[in-house]
Amino acid sequence: MEAKAHLKYVRISPRKVQIVCDLIRGKSVGMAMAILMQTRKSASEPMIKLLKSAAANAENNHEMDPERLYVSEVYATPGPIIKRIMPRAQGRAYRINKRTSHVTITVKEKA
Repeated sequence: MEAKAHLKYVRISPRKVQIVCDLIRGKSVGMAMAILMQTRKSASEPMIKLLKSAAANAENNHEMDPERLYVSEVYATPGPIIKRIMPRAQGRAYRINKRTSHVTITVKEKA
């Protein structure tokens, strides 16, 4: 049995979120939470909330033991890109892409 939590439209690029995802993949929920608390990345704060949500889903919806949970899957996929224009010299305009991410965490119970 597994429990999932999704975070959509977070305003951080998927490339930056993926760095934090790689840190916690395969770790126990307690260890992953400790790693996220000590990580100085902007993506770690929304990931803490998401991990808490996945653990709560496992405990409340699927009656899993919270002490035996581990992060089985975590990944970030690109969301929609918000396009902006930056004025440049001589009447030109440069495109600025503000990227968004969709993050998914899956927790399972150790056998």
